[in-house]
Amino acid sequence: MRKVAESTVRRLSLYLRFLEEFEHDGVATVSSGALASRGGTTSAQVRKDLSFFGSFGKRGLGYPVPELAGRLRQILGLERRWRVAVIGAGKIGGALVQYRGFQQRGFDIIAIFDADPGKVGRQWNGLRIHDVSQLERDLAGTPVDIAVLVTPADVAQPLTDRLVKLGVKAILNFAPIQLSVPDEVAVKTVNLALELETLSYALVNR
Repeated sequence: MRKVAESTVRRLSLYLRFLEEFEHDGVATVSSGALASRGGTTSAQVRKDLSFFGSFGKRGLGYPVPELAGRLRQILGLERRWRVAVIGAGKIGGALVQYRGFQQRGFDIIAIFDADPGKVGRQWNGLRIHDVSQLERDLAGTPVDIAVLVTPADVAQPLTDRLVKLGVKAILNFAPIQLSVPDEVAVKTVNLALELETLSYALVNR
């Protein structure tokens, strides 16, 4: 398979949501134009994005909604459940743990860690907050697929190193730092300040 750009994968996620909406409304087939109009792109872009993964639909007839939705779930790895650990029980970490949409998409938060003795032992959404000093012990018996890092910048890299040694292959990073990881580990950094700056640019350049 050819290397697929992150922007393409993002659009696939959007297409899947649109297809689920069409499916909920009882729509049997959908055109590339309909997907494009929902996603703010073009029909050609939709067809190009899908072409990375094979042939879908028939010219002039559109895409069968349930079949394409199922194929996109398969492509995005959503046909299985993923075990997630949240490292950092602050306000953002708390919001993530309490968001039920993750479980609906196949992401099960099974562990929460923090360094604050005042938080360790408390219950969030039925999960006990564990002491991050016991990370290796607790995750050795309960391995996770994805770690969500919601920590200060100064501890993010050391924690990442520990997670990598535990075999975690995917990290969603909210810490304001660029993490260094081996090639086989996927990292996605969510930089909220950067996102606000892109909105600021959009406002002054309308």
